[in-house]
Amino acid sequence: MNINEYPSKLLENAVSEFAKLPGVGKKTALRLVLHMLKWATEDVERFGHSFITLKNEIKRCKVCHNISDSETCEICSNTSRDRAVVCVVENIRDVMSIESTHQFNGLYHVLGGLISPMDGIGPGDLTINNLIERISNEEVKEVILALSTNMEGETTNFYIFRKIKGFNIQISTIARGVGFGDELEYTDEITLGRSIKNRMPFEKTFGDTL
Repeated sequence: MNINEYPSKLLENAVSEFAKLPGVGKKTALRLVLHMLKWATEDVERFGHSFITLKNEIKRCKVCHNISDSETCEICSNTSRDRAVVCVVENIRDVMSIESTHQFNGLYHVLGGLISPMDGIGPGDLTINNLIERISNEEVKEVILALSTNMEGETTNFYIFRKIKGFNIQISTIARGVGFGDELEYTDEITLGRSIKNRMPFEKTFGDTL
């Protein structure tokens, strides 16, 4: 049977919804849907309800903008974390990647993206102003710029550095164990952990150009 010749409109609709997911083609979507048809009704309902609940009840931490079940995420609420060190990342996947290394015990600040004029994303679309407020109002001693080492990441690093270099804080960046062009979420835990632990002053990555 041709992949476009579905015996049921209901099946076709379900496949179309699954195929909207990144990296999922029509063949994979069909295989997933047919597999789920074998599930008990209560299992399918639980599966669907988990996403509806997620969408309706998930929050953004009022401190770091990470996703959370409450107004303040577990990391920001943890009194054993070093509140003087803030690690700036692009998204929640980067928080998860760094946490998996067990090499960082500070707090985070999630930008929600990277500066990318080609995609119409400017500084005002990110949480950079909130980061500046945190530095102004909290006892922050170090900001780690842990963004992906591609052009957008470097541009965002440089912009943030310009905005916060007047504060009496240390500004550092991850060591170059993460190669240029790499995204944090795809970097292995050992390399990422070493890059965080062996971070360097941001100024040294640009020499005398700043």
